[in-house]
Amino acid sequence: MLDVKNVLAPIDFSENSQKVAEAAAKITGRFDAHLYLVFVVQNFDDYSGFFVPPLNLPTLVEELFQSAQHRMDDFLSENKEIFTTSGVKEVSSEVLTGDVAEEIMSLANERMFDLIVMGTHGYKGVERILFGSVAEKVVKKACCPVLTVNPYNQCTGVKK
Repeated sequence: MLDVKNVLAPIDFSENSQKVAEAAAKITGRFDAHLYLVFVVQNFDDYSGFFVPPLNLPTLVEELFQSAQHRMDDFLSENKEIFTTSGVKEVSSEVLTGDVAEEIMSLANERMFDLIVMGTHGYKGVERILFGSVAEKVVKKACCPVLTVNPYNQCTGVKK
């Protein structure tokens, strides 16, 4: 049986993040585990051939990082009740910079997470073409089990 003590939940602050965080919180509460939320600021180095970066790119990345940290703090405050009612005793968070999928997998490996809970949808349209599916990459290469949450699935069927 899987012994889950630490759950990693990557979020992207899209409209689906709250649904993913709620699912992660419910699972974390059931296992009496520690919930760890992470947001990764996409590294622009890989896409320098697509556009001419502004001269102050390091400043832009730092501003994005600081903005993401403030957004994470707000996200934790806005969803505090979800974590509490789900039985989560401890929630931590971190903002990282780099390739999103690689940073998630690296963090999961370094800190030996037991489970990753993440959404199946984040980027859409052209962004998905440029960045690819983060969930797909993580599922294929993660060092621990990955539970994906489809935020658009609103099953309301009756149990039989």
